Amino acid sequence: MRKNFGAKPILYPQPVFIIATYNEDGTANAMNAAWGGISESNQITMCIGDNHRTARNVMARKAFTVSMATADYVSQCDYVGIVSGDDVPDKLARCGFHTSKSAFVDAPLIDELPMAVECKLLSYDTETCCMIGEVVNVCAEESVLTDGKIDPQKLRPITFDGMNHTYLALGEKVGNAFADGMKWK
Repeated sequence: MRKNFGAKPILYPQPVFIIATYNEDGTANAMNAAWGGISESNQITMCIGDNHRTARNVMARKAFTVSMATADYVSQCDYVGIVSGDDVPDKLARCGFHTSKSAFVDAPLIDELPMAVECKLLSYDTETCCMIGEVVNVCAEESVLTDGKIDPQKLRPITFDGMNHTYLALGEKVGNAFADGMKWK
């Protein structure tokens, strides 16, 4: 028998995204967000309220980066989500994060997080908090590559478990996409 939980924002896996922007003074800022994903082949959609400094920065600069939070930096990734850049303007430095300027958009890359999606703002709806970005580049450190491709076991991205308020590392490979199902064809 199934248990009903009602209407809740629970979905598995729910990636943990770190959205990075530049403040008005050019310093880097970032926040933790779990509600988002790829919405078109060259678009990413994120849900962030316009009360966040990050949202205001994105609207001003028309650019942002989205890094995958990793198991190696769980506490830092959690910290940037629980502390507001309005209250702690140096929150990235406080948790030991360093940044480099993206070569593709007017936004920072977080050096410690080895994979990022670099985006230009396409639209932002203040009523739905829906922010859509055009993906202009995906970058990854060589340390998380195998045969020139991003290797999730090296990247160690985490997901958010909204039901239990925990972070989980992505697990083992269990199959091959576009291949294992062929036996049912």
